[in-house]
Amino acid sequence: MDSALTRFAAGYDFPLDDFQRRACEYLDDEAGVLVAAPTGSGKTVVGEYATFLALETGRKCFYTTPIKALSNQKFHDLVDRYGADQVGLLTGDLSVNSEAPIVVMTTEVLRNMIYASSRTLEGLGWVVMDEVHYLADRFRGPVWEEVILGLAESVRLVCLSATVSNAEEFGEWLAEVRGDIRIVVSETRPVPLTQHVAVSRRIIDLFAPDQPGDVNPELVRIAREEARFQRDDSRRPRGRNGKGRRSVSYGSGRFGGATSRQDRNGPEHRGPRNSPSRSQVVRSLRQAGLLPAIIFVFSRTGCDAAVSQLMNSDVVLTNGAEADRLREIAERHGAGLSPEERAALGWDRFLAAFCRGIAAHHAGLLPVTKAIVEEGFVTGLLKVVVATETLALGINMPARTVVIERLVKYNGQTHADITPGEYTQLTGRAGRRGIDVQGHAVVCWQPGMDPRAVAGLASRRTYPLRSAFAPTYNMAVNLVASMGRQRAARLLEHSFAQFQTDRRLGGSTASHRRKDEEAIAEYLAAAHCDRGDFTEYAGMRERVSQLEAEQARLRRGARDAEVADSLSALDPGDIIAVPSGPHRGWAVIVDPGTRGGHRDRGSRPHPLAMVEGRSVLRLGDGDIDSPVRRYAGVRIPAHFHPRDAAARKILGRSLDDAVAQLPELPERPARATVDAELADQIADLRSRIRSHPCHSCPDRETHARFAERGMALRRSTDQAVQRDARRSGSIAARFDRICLVLEALGYLTEGGAEVTEQGRMLARIYSELDLVTAEAVREGVLSGLDTPQLAAVLSTLVFESRPADRRRPSWLPDHTCEQAVTRLRSVRARVGRLERDHRLERPRDLDVGFAEEIYAWAAGAGLEVVLADGMSAGDFVRQARQVADLAGQIAAAGVDQELARGCRRVLNAVQRGVVSMSGEDD
Repeated sequence: MDSALTRFAAGYDFPLDDFQRRACEYLDDEAGVLVAAPTGSGKTVVGEYATFLALETGRKCFYTTPIKALSNQKFHDLVDRYGADQVGLLTGDLSVNSEAPIVVMTTEVLRNMIYASSRTLEGLGWVVMDEVHYLADRFRGPVWEEVILGLAESVRLVCLSATVSNAEEFGEWLAEVRGDIRIVVSETRPVPLTQHVAVSRRIIDLFAPDQPGDVNPELVRIAREEARFQRDDSRRPRGRNGKGRRSVSYGSGRFGGATSRQDRNGPEHRGPRNSPSRSQVVRSLRQAGLLPAIIFVFSRTGCDAAVSQLMNSDVVLTNGAEADRLREIAERHGAGLSPEERAALGWDRFLAAFCRGIAAHHAGLLPVTKAIVEEGFVTGLLKVVVATETLALGINMPARTVVIERLVKYNGQTHADITPGEYTQLTGRAGRRGIDVQGHAVVCWQPGMDPRAVAGLASRRTYPLRSAFAPTYNMAVNLVASMGRQRAARLLEHSFAQFQTDRRLGGSTASHRRKDEEAIAEYLAAAHCDRGDFTEYAGMRERVSQLEAEQARLRRGARDAEVADSLSALDPGDIIAVPSGPHRGWAVIVDPGTRGGHRDRGSRPHPLAMVEGRSVLRLGDGDIDSPVRRYAGVRIPAHFHPRDAAARKILGRSLDDAVAQLPELPERPARATVDAELADQIADLRSRIRSHPCHSCPDRETHARFAERGMALRRSTDQAVQRDARRSGSIAARFDRICLVLEALGYLTEGGAEVTEQGRMLARIYSELDLVTAEAVREGVLSGLDTPQLAAVLSTLVFESRPADRRRPSWLPDHTCEQAVTRLRSVRARVGRLERDHRLERPRDLDVGFAEEIYAWAAGAGLEVVLADGMSAGDFVRQARQVADLAGQIAAAGVDQELARGCRRVLNAVQRGVVSMSGEDD
């Protein structure tokens, strides 16, 4: 039978699997489809069938991906299949054949097209959403839901996801908001996976060969021997104090832990006898025929260190012919790099390792370097790639073997065990379809490891999909502009986030509340008093406690917010009066402590300062317990470092000279007085309590214990009811609060019915600090700056320091930039106060950590200059592109012509050299 599916399947050199054929047949039925299947199973075939149907029927198909690298890869795949005239590409900064019947794009581009009612959407029949599990990503995830909710009803969705444990729940929501959606779930890996543990120089099966599911007895024996050895060893004196050194574990300790800082940073040490070094692991893999391999190391530094350690060993994984072919790949991609750029990138070291079959892959690499590594690995010439876990969520790079060095990683706050979902994602790369009969996952032995816990982790396949959706200012003005406020609010009530919230609130809550009511009645009965109404008496006592707590909370909350705002307005060189603590006195700010993160959502900035006496330290909450202000200012020496005695001396003299011109140190501010109205209420209640009949009861406190338990349970029950009510409309409620802020600032008309001219400008700005950016434009903060200065100031709106970099002080390049950023901080503080009043999270701090680098680059400096302070090439390119992207958004947002020209100059100044080279990053 000559059907469309038959003709499509004939184009592949392998027969379609059952799940692929079933999903394609659903598309023939004009239904949408959700396909959840393991990595490498070939679910993209279903997406490709949608592109085939588009060409067959004369309709369009958009193939969307979460990152540019995936879009570029898919574009080339489809061009090879259908020809360049049939396929287009849109990635925000790149447009190729955009009116083609098949267009590959990032999800953000499609979102923007929907809001703009682009004519390109005409004739659209299918949208493929590849890697749709990115919906759980905090930054990219909300865009997926905007697209799913915003597409026309006639468009059919083809959602391709990694295996998730709640695929049915996700599919049920899709069917609710998109109509006919069929679910296809495949749990079968195309290449079976075998689990191993690397112990010293051996690779040992995790499960017993003759009894599948049982832990290998040999690993259990090794664990017991190690435990006995450690107990005996701990009794032996170590060091001068004669004490034993115990192992320090991270995470739960089930998967083992390092014994020292050196051990944690790199296992190329003799260390515990069972823990293999990196070179031992690679040699064992080569001997067992398990290359090529991806070795996952959960830090960029660890990846680079691993490559260096392998280079310092005698490991060579390629022959002469393979090395020559790898060199050709590297030189072809790197042809556009100048000698200076190659020197800055350490090209010779990279090339030497690459030609030996070894390379690193992480976000700190230059995109062109990533492209080299990826091509070398896909061709099978590169034998070992040491990567961070981001590779597991990125482009298609399967290997015969995946090695996980440690089952514990730093999650930004603490060392924690990796989850079963993360383990599934990582090991999903093992096994190349059509090449390997078996894929292999290898976990490296760590001291204290429990092989049973590792087996449990390897056996579970729990990877739930959780929505990260939340309305933003940009989203709000776009929705109001396209459908009005009321319709937009109703649309948001149908988000996956709200769907999951409503599902969690269902179930047996009613029965729980009935039991609570019965318990409350029993407690109040036990509190009965013959002298009067004890429930009334206990209620007054409770109210006093509530009012006193409210009194303290209001006083503390207001003070903390004022302190946070005052600290956020500080710049390097500002002289302040430290109001409290052992460092009370004059101080000069070295680093305001406002770099990166979402600190003010959980804590306030802690500035680095030089205090009187020449000490340089972080000022804590105990030092600054009331708002501070700038009294004067001095210049911080260029590249000041707290450990440099000469630099401290220079800055100390500047501080002394400035303080000599100031009045006496101000008196320590008195704490806010108690609110008079609350104080009157408390006094009145205390008087009524003393005159109540139950106050003189000899069993008063016994009755009180029962009454307090009943009221505590009542309070808990009432709070649960209120919490459930809030959650049941949480998305729409947040949207309403956002609209109120936008009304107050003039981005929406009164009542929020329409978008104003300023709101249309905000609708074109897709930054995390979108509202702060728009307010800065309105107030002229970005006007009057030259190109490098504007680039530096824009960088503070998009850059966010990595946790490891936030201790390094950073400066703004010149006084004009400092003034602009001071104004920008004032804008941010004002927006934050308005958000606080409307019960919204305040915006994150500005981050000056990239200002010097982008200033230098926009001024024409070379790569070796901007990387001199230690920033990685990949981070620089990615952050530079973000600055360029924001500049482009502002230029196209309907701002005044002078600012638009300035932003276009920034765009041109930044997009040069390695920043403009091919090899798109995410």
